[in-house]
Amino acid sequence: MTPLPPPEPCNPDGELRRVGVEVEFAGLPPQHTAELVRDLFGGDIVALSAHRLKVSGTRWGDFMIELDTQYAHPDDTLLEAKLKDDSEWQRQRHQMHVEFHTRTRELIGDVVTGLVPTEIVCPPVPWNELDELDRLFDALREHGAKGTDASLLYGFGLHLNPEVPSLEAGSLLDHLRAYLLCAEWLREQIDVDITREVLPHANPFPKSYAIKVLEPDYAPDIDTLIEDYLEHNPTRNRELDMTPLFAFLRPDFPHELFRDKLVKPRPTFHYRLPDARLSAPGWGSVVEWNRWLAVEALAADRETLMTRASDYVIRHTQTPLARLWRKVRGWAGAS
Repeated sequence: MTPLPPPEPCNPDGELRRVGVEVEFAGLPPQHTAELVRDLFGGDIVALSAHRLKVSGTRWGDFMIELDTQYAHPDDTLLEAKLKDDSEWQRQRHQMHVEFHTRTRELIGDVVTGLVPTEIVCPPVPWNELDELDRLFDALREHGAKGTDASLLYGFGLHLNPEVPSLEAGSLLDHLRAYLLCAEWLREQIDVDITREVLPHANPFPKSYAIKVLEPDYAPDIDTLIEDYLEHNPTRNRELDMTPLFAFLRPDFPHELFRDKLVKPRPTFHYRLPDARLSAPGWGSVVEWNRWLAVEALAADRETLMTRASDYVIRHTQTPLARLWRKVRGWAGAS
C-alpha cells in the first residue's frame, strides 16, 4: 500500500514531515524482535538492560525495543542517584544496591515475558517512506507476533506521531477541531477492539470539551489552548494525546502532567486510537496513516471545517424542538 500525501507535506522548517510509529504485540520477545529489526534495516543491537534493547545506526535512526512494563527495567532514578558522600563504603553500598535492583528487575522481566507486550518505538520516518517501514509489520506477522485481535486479553495499540505542519495556534486548533469531528468515523473505520474500548488508554474526549473547542468564536492563543485542554483532559489517555506537543511548546508550563517522565516533549500529534492488527495481511502503518489523513484534509478545508463545527455545536446544545424549528426556518428560506 502506498502512503498518501498530506495536504501540508513539510514541517515548519520546510523539511518533509516525519512520522514516529509505536506498536505493541505478543508472541515475540525483545531480543528476537531486535534481531528482526536489524536484519531488515541494518544497524547494531545494543542491550541497554536485559529486556530493553536498541537497534542503532539504521537509515532512519534508532529503534527501541522493550517489554512494555516499567517493572522489567532498572529505575534510572536509582541508577543516577547521587551518593551522600564519596567514601569507599558508600560507593560499595550503592553498587550492591544497584546490582540487586538490576537483577531483581531482570527476573521480573523473565517472569512476565509472554504476559506483557513487547513494544517497538520506531525512529521518525518520512511520511513517503512508511511503506518501507511496513516491511517490519510483515516480518513480525511471519515470525509469530500477535496483535490485538489474537485474544480477548490483548489490548495492543499502534500509535502514530506525525510531525505538525505548523506550530501556530490557529493550525493546531484546526487540526484538533478536525479530529473531534472525525473521531467517530475513525472509530468505525478501525472497528476498535472491545478490549481497547474498555481499557483507558485511548479514551474519547469529553463532549463538553468538544463543544467548547468547536464553538465558532473559540480563538485561543497557545497558552489558553493548553490551559483549556488540561482543564478538561488532565491525562495522557486520550485518543489524540496533545500533551507531548504542548510540553514541547511550553516546557515550563505549571502542570504536573508535564513533569510526568512518560510525556516525551516533541512537535507531533500523538494519535493513539488504532489497534495493532498484526493478524490482518497488509495491515501496517500506511493503513493507519491514510486514515489519519482524513483529519488533515478536513483541517485544510476551513470552510467545511467551520460549517461542520457549527453543526456539531448546534446538534449537541440545542433541544430537539429548537433543532426542528431551525430546519423549518431553513426550508422556508429556501422556498
